[in-house]
Amino acid sequence: MPQQIIKVRPTKIELVKLKRRLSLAERVQKIVKDRLSILTMEFLQAARETVEAKRKLIDAFSEAYKALSIATGYHGYIALEKELIATEADPTIVAGSRNIAGVRIPSLELIGNGKTMRGYNLLDTSSLLDHAAQLSEKCLKAIVELAELQRSLELLGMEINRTKRTTNALEYMIIPGLKATINYLNMKFEERDREEKARLKRVKVLVARG
Repeated sequence: MPQQIIKVRPTKIELVKLKRRLSLAERVQKIVKDRLSILTMEFLQAARETVEAKRKLIDAFSEAYKALSIATGYHGYIALEKELIATEADPTIVAGSRNIAGVRIPSLELIGNGKTMRGYNLLDTSSLLDHAAQLSEKCLKAIVELAELQRSLELLGMEINRTKRTTNALEYMIIPGLKATINYLNMKFEERDREEKARLKRVKVLVARG
């Protein structure tokens, strides 16, 4: 597929400008490719961590469910529900961000690791409920970690796609277009030089004849 020639005036000044633009485009291309490599490595690392976080969350939920089932069997559903309702509390999560290759990645922190949710009467309950509560806190922490990783994965993926489009535009459109235009102008100037030399030869012949 022939490259589109950029519309410019066929002058030496324009040729110099095009060469400068080409040099800049090639430097930008290298920077963008390096950034794409960094983003891809970070994405793959985040993907591995996300898979591991999901596995940990499933295991944590399984352990918490078993512990809660045992505690329910010991205390009875009504008594246990009464204790849990009395201690309901919303977890506190602090949101921040960090920078990875120009991408703002969320940073989520569970204040107190979820321990604010525990407030039942220790005298009226057993260690079975305390164990179930500890495992529930573990689940809550795992949920927050997974949420952070999944959002990071989404943001890195979107930025990788944008960076790939930039790389493709530079590689397949901008740089080839600049090169094609530079070659076109060079041929134009060579053609002019040949015509000028031929004209001078004709002038010399006419002068010699006169």
